[in-house]
Amino acid sequence: MAERNVVLGVTGSIAAYKAVDLASKLTQAGISVHTVMTESATKLVGPASFRAITGLPVATKMFELENPHSIEHVSLAELADVILVAPATANVMAKMACGIADDLLTCTVLATRAPVLIAPAMHTAMWENAATQRSVETLRERGIGFVGPAVGRLASGGIGVGRFSPVPEILGEALRILGRSGDLAGQRIVVSAGGTREPIDPVRFLGNRSSGKMGFALAEAARDRGAEVTLVSGPTLLPRPSGINVVNVESASDMLAAIREAAPAADALIMSAAVADYAPVSPAREKLRKGNGERTLRLERTADILDTVRGVPVRVGFAAETENLIENAKRKLEMKALDLVVANAVGGEDSPFGSETNQTVLVDPSGSAEELPRLSKRELADRILDRVRELLDAH
Repeated sequence: MAERNVVLGVTGSIAAYKAVDLASKLTQAGISVHTVMTESATKLVGPASFRAITGLPVATKMFELENPHSIEHVSLAELADVILVAPATANVMAKMACGIADDLLTCTVLATRAPVLIAPAMHTAMWENAATQRSVETLRERGIGFVGPAVGRLASGGIGVGRFSPVPEILGEALRILGRSGDLAGQRIVVSAGGTREPIDPVRFLGNRSSGKMGFALAEAARDRGAEVTLVSGPTLLPRPSGINVVNVESASDMLAAIREAAPAADALIMSAAVADYAPVSPAREKLRKGNGERTLRLERTADILDTVRGVPVRVGFAAETENLIENAKRKLEMKALDLVVANAVGGEDSPFGSETNQTVLVDPSGSAEELPRLSKRELADRILDRVRELLDAH
């Protein structure tokens, strides 16, 4: 992947310390982070923190000869793939809206042709002030994106709108913008994730051990490579990813309905969800009380989603098996006319459920069975998407 450069503008909001974590997460994602701090920001957090995290110089003044960028606002503006102002104060947003360029950050924003993304953070009254709202409206009209602000506890101790958005949300939106030129740009991909819950009564359900981590990794990786992603997710404890259309479902029938709705516009469908094969025939309307003897639960077969939804150009299935891994994966691939099956062994000590890694075999119609080493689920997601990209190219 080509080098990606983000210019991170940090302004004088008390949330400036959270920008250090944001810089760290961007750096961990393989992005070169060039930090520009306003003078007010340096009163709240030190430039050395950003330099230590990013490994790159931090710019605070218009002309710093020790910095490799001799004319800061021009060179940084041209270098940037995205300019991310986080946190952004009302003052800086007002200057940006008016085209005022009286410091390094505002000069850089004015000089760039790169996308600009703003994450505001301020007191509720400042955010709701008509002047601030006019600045936001003007900036939006110019194509500048916003993340937040969120509602929550503020530095003043009150609760209201103006809180700095969660770092994963800002990171996800920045990665979505960076991915616009990726190898999946223009492709529409539907990913299913997590397990389903089939109700027994209003309290109990039949479920499985799926955490949803693999599906979320696939959705985020596809987003970062430029795809327009719809994530159909069963119940999970994972945070909602930014820059992705998320459809939350509960049961197998809910998931089928959501995927049927999304499939006609999709270029690829990746079914990583652990969908229940059976569901109770007649869920009780009231909580079932404990009895003295056995209770019989009648189950019926749920619809097979991949067998039902066949009109998508590229379809990828997952096979979780306790035995005969490759043989069962090949059978699934043939029966459902799939383009690829990701097979993984479950049930042992190395079961992938809930873990951060997975060891799989990629099975395709040619009879090939590519055994992959144990990878993080994000690394595995990119390996799967490499195959999806090849299949899309072939179509």
